[in-house]
Amino acid sequence: MTIDEGRRVAGVMSRRERLRAETSRDIKAIALRQMAEGGPGAISLRGIAREMGMTPRAIYSYFPTRDDLITALISGIAASLAEALETASNAVPDTDPGGRLLAWGQALREWALAHPESFRLFYGHPVPGYQPPEDGPVDRTARRVCRELTRLVAAAWPHARHHQPEDTSWSDLHPDYVAKIQADLPDVPPAAAALALRVWGRMHGLVALEIDGHIQPVAGNPAALHRAEMLDLVRSLGLS
Repeated sequence: MTIDEGRRVAGVMSRRERLRAETSRDIKAIALRQMAEGGPGAISLRGIAREMGMTPRAIYSYFPTRDDLITALISGIAASLAEALETASNAVPDTDPGGRLLAWGQALREWALAHPESFRLFYGHPVPGYQPPEDGPVDRTARRVCRELTRLVAAAWPHARHHQPEDTSWSDLHPDYVAKIQADLPDVPPAAAALALRVWGRMHGLVALEIDGHIQPVAGNPAALHRAEMLDLVRSLGLS
């Protein structure tokens, strides 16, 4: 075993590894700034290389293509979001499904406000010409977010089912979504899976409007407006 391999096993990064990790973070930070200034299509490896004083060949050793950079960006964004949402909901006891959903919704808004460009890249602004790899890190982490929210809604389903239409069938949902839900949560009925989508829409809607600047001109207190919406959502599910 080499010295570097021994350090990795021990969980200690070598100086070279630290420098590479720092450069990778800088590249991704500049890419997000490019997107903020010029839209998703403005992300350019050559532009980043110029700003960092690197040759194109050097930056390609980190990310061989623009799509590789975007995949790394979105994968990291999704992982950060998933961690924030799960940490918030897991801080509330399982015996309080309404509180867990409320914590999830509030954490979504807080994370989005702290990372607006990341939120836009992950949810609202597709990059022209970019195709994420199938079953790659982006898909797996997005699936993690979807699975955990559906799990929260499923936990609330014994209360919520009396307040929701139950005539939903699996054929009403997209086959890919159905396959993922049935693989991850085989006991969830189709009506609960459909409810999870509606819950997500309400959680996401006001946040997306706020991030894009549409709430501020009409709401003096966006935080209070969002919390009122989340409380109404919880009550609509028959939860306290």
